[in-house]
Amino acid sequence: MNTLKNCRPMGGPATDLHIADGVFVETAPDGAETIDCGGRILIPGLVEAHTHLDKSLLGMPWYRNEVGPRLIDKITNEREVKVSLGLDPQVQSERQAILSVSHGTTQIRSHVDVDTHHGLAGIEGVMETRDKLKDIVDIEIVAFPQSSMMPRPGTVEMMDQALALGADIVGGIDPCGIERDPKGHLDAVFMLAEKHGKPVDIHLHERDALGGFSMEEIIARTRAHGMQGKVTISHAFCLGMMDRAYVADLQAQLAENRIHIITTAPASAPVPAVKELKAAGILTGSGSDGIRDTWGPYGNADMLERAMFIGQRNNLRRDDEVELALDICTFGGAAIMETEGYGLRIGDRADAVLVEGETLAEAVALRAPRKLVLKAGAVTARDGACVVAAP
Repeated sequence: MNTLKNCRPMGGPATDLHIADGVFVETAPDGAETIDCGGRILIPGLVEAHTHLDKSLLGMPWYRNEVGPRLIDKITNEREVKVSLGLDPQVQSERQAILSVSHGTTQIRSHVDVDTHHGLAGIEGVMETRDKLKDIVDIEIVAFPQSSMMPRPGTVEMMDQALALGADIVGGIDPCGIERDPKGHLDAVFMLAEKHGKPVDIHLHERDALGGFSMEEIIARTRAHGMQGKVTISHAFCLGMMDRAYVADLQAQLAENRIHIITTAPASAPVPAVKELKAAGILTGSGSDGIRDTWGPYGNADMLERAMFIGQRNNLRRDDEVELALDICTFGGAAIMETEGYGLRIGDRADAVLVEGETLAEAVALRAPRKLVLKAGAVTARDGACVVAAP
């Protein structure tokens, strides 16, 4: 039980907020501890809606990256060197999750590899972390067939096992570029979703018309299976193509079928235009993607920094535009993950973070260490450090 004294919810006027039984309440409960927020801005917990907890190299010796330029080069290399590096998905996922909490994240959606080389080791490791850290962060697991399903017999069955074991979402990957069988791949993904009653989140790196074709196939299956509101397309680079009339048509179809988009706003690829997505009514979230892994040396799990990347990649300069970038990293991701009671209203879960700055836009620009992070009203990080030590 806490009272947050002198905080500014979403950059508004200073007030006091009260917490009891993990939610915001009208009046201070008896015996509540008062935390002086010093006039700082309070926002709901940041949402890491797309990452790969099982494969980070945080805390391990530096990995010298000499991998080829193609997507398949990175996928194949990673699958092989996980063994030589001795990567433990439980330890690595715990390290990254704790780093995320230190920056103010209160919920994570992680794509976790399922393949015939490593089996369900990643799923089991991240599930262990999910349970171990359940009091400081919510972790949602996507069973992710990164190495492909159709060209690797037995993968569909392993995906089925991962979902039965406790994975929350059915993942997928480039139906044409990686799978080389768009019908077979998408049939399998939506069959698994229907069988287990799970939502879908598909990596779509394919660009231009090829990506558009795959996106149309995803839309068709969403409609056929009655899964409106339950399908997410991650990356969606094809929405950044030059043919804006085609993109406008795709976005209209996405909106009609309530298909969500998650962007990581990379500098090296075309990206969806987030202002267009908002105008079309398409829910949009964001994430860090890979963090310090065999694909690249970058990433720090800070979703305020990710909001800055969204702003830079989309040329968002006005304060209201920067606020949109932050909204994508908070309310957008939470809506996609169907988080109940997300926000700062009475009755909402007391998952929140104090950020520095006069306004929300300045908070994104500053990205100062987070003074305080709360999960269900309990302190999970102070002054940029998680209360739980990383292994």
